[in-house]
Amino acid sequence: MSREMTCPAARPGRRVLLAGLHLLILLAALCLGGTGAQAQNAADPVQTDGRIEVGDAAVRDSEILNRIEKLLAEIEGYGAVTVSVSEGVVRITGEVIDNAAQDRLTQIINRVAGVVAIENETEISGTLEERLAPAMERIAARTRNLLANGPIFLVALAAFAAVAAGGWLLTTRIGIWTRLAPNPFIADVYRAVARILFILTGLVLALDIMNATALIGAVLGAAGVVGLALGFAVRDTVENFIASILLSLRQPFRPNDFVDIQGDQGTVARLTSRATILISPEGNHIRIPNATVFKGRIVNFTRDPRRRFGFDLGVDADADLAAALSTAVAALEAQPFVLDDPEVGAWISEVGDSNVILTFTGWVDQTRVDFAKARGEAIRAAKMALETAGFGLPEPIYRVRLDGAAEAAPAPAKDAAAAPAPREAVSSDLPEAADPERAELAVAGAAAREREGLDGGENLLDAQQQAE
Repeated sequence: MSREMTCPAARPGRRVLLAGLHLLILLAALCLGGTGAQAQNAADPVQTDGRIEVGDAAVRDSEILNRIEKLLAEIEGYGAVTVSVSEGVVRITGEVIDNAAQDRLTQIINRVAGVVAIENETEISGTLEERLAPAMERIAARTRNLLANGPIFLVALAAFAAVAAGGWLLTTRIGIWTRLAPNPFIADVYRAVARILFILTGLVLALDIMNATALIGAVLGAAGVVGLALGFAVRDTVENFIASILLSLRQPFRPNDFVDIQGDQGTVARLTSRATILISPEGNHIRIPNATVFKGRIVNFTRDPRRRFGFDLGVDADADLAAALSTAVAALEAQPFVLDDPEVGAWISEVGDSNVILTFTGWVDQTRVDFAKARGEAIRAAKMALETAGFGLPEPIYRVRLDGAAEAAPAPAKDAAAAPAPREAVSSDLPEAADPERAELAVAGAAAREREGLDGGENLLDAQQQAE
């Protein structure tokens, strides 16, 4: 370095580059550099915080200059800087890499004893090579550091791979997890959790080997924030997944059960991690989110194989009601599909305008007969028994009044008017389609196809486990 004050070197002329993009980059760098230099030159001298000494206690300019030159010689990036000192005022000229280096230079000189003020007239270097050189040196230094720490990094990577591979081998043994879990779906959940724990353990071990355990807290904190954000973003999906776990544990229904969930009736086809799939009596697919199923009202018509049916029949108001009840009850008890326990029930429910309403109930085993067909056959048997015994099942009678019609004497009734003879009930064999013991297989077949279809690989219901 020179002890005399020198003028800044003349800026190089405009360079001719091969591509227009390089030319634009160079012009932008020159403009930014010129602006920075002008702003710095226009700035007032920087005043220091130290006391201004006088007399013999004052530090000589030569000592200040000597100290500053030694400092700058040890710091990289200030080889093109020239320093001059006069009466404690330090004047700096030359070129630096960037604004940060310019500010750092002022801070360094400000700490030197005896400096009264600082005039920093340095300029920002506009040369692309000079700006890239420090970055390339840092990249080279980091590459050398990485190569030096390569063996320990490989050891940490091997430890992580060993722990992760051990966890993968352990979680692939399905038999172990099946014995621990109540059903295959929970076993898969256990396996996924175990796999994540093994990966985290391997990561912590690798960071500990690399002496980078301080990163563990940052990684876990970032993972927590990301998990919280994802939890809010996919809240419905997570809620349905948790509901599927609880439903698979509780098993409130089984495959082929006929249920009513929040007003949707159908046969249970399967339970996935997102939804419960029903097949309606019309053959339609009904997908209900598991969160709705878990929190909603569930009516399982198939859990108990015994199910009660009921129907109403109307007889003449002047008929022997007790005899009518006994006749219909006997007809119901004679049906092979009606259970003896619980017993058949019958009572008078109400008196209508032209008849008396009788209510009859009975129980069937849903595993042996079709419920709807059994109810229909019971109605047919009770109606036929009443008609055979002479009980009429009258139709509604309405009296019509005509206003303004001429009043006429009623016609004399015919003597010995004979009442119409009761019609004899006719019994025929049931068609095969109406046979109660012939189950309706269409919906059951649709549910089976749903479970065995291409997209039916996931089913959280255990057909062998009793429903809750």
